[in-house]
Amino acid sequence: MMLLQWKEMLAPVYLSIKVAVISSFIVFVLAMAAARWMSRRRFWGKSLLDTLFLLPLVLPPTVVGFVLLMTLGRRSWIGQAYERLLDQPIVFTWIAAVIAAVVVAFPLAYRTMRAGFEEVDRELEDAARATGANEWQVFRYITMPLASKSLLAGYILGFARGLGEFGATLMIAGNIPQRTETIPTAIYMAVDRGEASLAWIWALAMVLISFLMLLAASGYSRR
Repeated sequence: MMLLQWKEMLAPVYLSIKVAVISSFIVFVLAMAAARWMSRRRFWGKSLLDTLFLLPLVLPPTVVGFVLLMTLGRRSWIGQAYERLLDQPIVFTWIAAVIAAVVVAFPLAYRTMRAGFEEVDRELEDAARATGANEWQVFRYITMPLASKSLLAGYILGFARGLGEFGATLMIAGNIPQRTETIPTAIYMAVDRGEASLAWIWALAMVLISFLMLLAASGYSRR
């Protein structure tokens, strides 16, 4: 009985970490690619695209969740195609929670990484090209090391945002115990039921995870 209770108690923690790890990796790759491209290109509509990338940052999470629900729900062509392909819907699954976390975390990571790329001295990159380095070598050995602190900060922000996402996750993934119940939704439901002690346990778990991430990042930045 006690083991079952602990399993139920730790399920939201495990799912939140799983969602945060997967979504932060996706966000890191997408945001780094977008930030690098936007920091080095000039084209018509750049400001419009930049605004579009940052839009989820200022929208209420419930609005983001509603748009995702309409876009990926069982009545949408994307949702129907996904369900025919994998024989299950996107919405109200842990995958939906990952998608919600990616969408809301992307702007934070993108903005942070772009600022880092824009601070890299282009003359150093041009010097590397002049010595025969290709674009991948320039990026790998010049740009990434110089922007590493911003890249790390972007990843930390993406992880933290994915870990703490509530509104969009609740809209598209719901709050199904041991299936889609993350720490934020579990805390909300525990408070709603008057189980403050249980809510404290989950809140402290989130604080501990976030603290360890920030501590690791702080140690790296001092190197």
